[in-house]
Amino acid sequence: MPPVTLITPSEAISLTSELTLVTTFQKSKREKLWVEREGRMGLLTNKMEREELKAGDHIYTYRAVFAYSHHGIFVGGSKVVHFRPENNLNSSVSSLSSSEEAICPTFPDCGFRQPNSGVVLSCLDCFLKNGSLYCFEYGVSPSVFLTKVRGGTCTTAQSDPTDSVIHRAMYLLQNGFGNYHVFKNNCEDFALYCKTGLLIMDKIGGVGRSGQASSIVGAPFAALLSSPFNLLIPNPIGVATVTAGMYCMSRYATDIGVRKDVVKVSVEDLADVKSIEQVEDEEGDSDTDFS
Repeated sequence: MPPVTLITPSEAISLTSELTLVTTFQKSKREKLWVEREGRMGLLTNKMEREELKAGDHIYTYRAVFAYSHHGIFVGGSKVVHFRPENNLNSSVSSLSSSEEAICPTFPDCGFRQPNSGVVLSCLDCFLKNGSLYCFEYGVSPSVFLTKVRGGTCTTAQSDPTDSVIHRAMYLLQNGFGNYHVFKNNCEDFALYCKTGLLIMDKIGGVGRSGQASSIVGAPFAALLSSPFNLLIPNPIGVATVTAGMYCMSRYATDIGVRKDVVKVSVEDLADVKSIEQVEDEEGDSDTDFS
């Protein structure tokens, strides 16, 4: 048995001081990264480093060469809760696997979901799929919002406290978020609800909370509205400026931070609201079926 080495009280104090200094340095470094992140957001890019992540962050990454973005909620421990179409998931074998992804070698619970639910728990690596990491901004000013040419990057709405955000995400992981719909109920809608608890009760034009969906709808709408200006503004640059302005304003008008048809819904009551929405969608589809 090796001899036990005793340390003197002065050595113990010195060792404690060194550990305190190391802990303080690590904490200050992490806080400095968070401050730098907040200062950088809204000016140039929403791109961030993994060391800057905080539990409760709404994160996203781009897919298919920036064709669209996929959103989720970072819940800590390198885990992300996100919402995906059910038909992209293997619902017949196990709630721990995905039909289009290999089994994660790092986290055994990566890919967990409940049967017939599109809400999935993934590790950060599997969520990003080698893509870059971006942080969705909350509480931005109208001027900053309008400078963001691409939708799905920020909102004027304020985020709820971290505990509420994580509670909603984990509750929905167990209870689902309804049926996935690319315009009305997508991954960005899921993350926005987790962060704010807001739901749109009167979906204008069939668009949900998603800024990404609003951009897709808003671009042709702005082009249509600006077409009469071709007769008044012979300069193509002037017409393009008017079109861009209308596009940005159409995005701003559909932002959950300025809309008047949003209500706060507790996550425990969300299942009832989603059931009503599903029935209304099915009735709407049957009303427009002329075959």
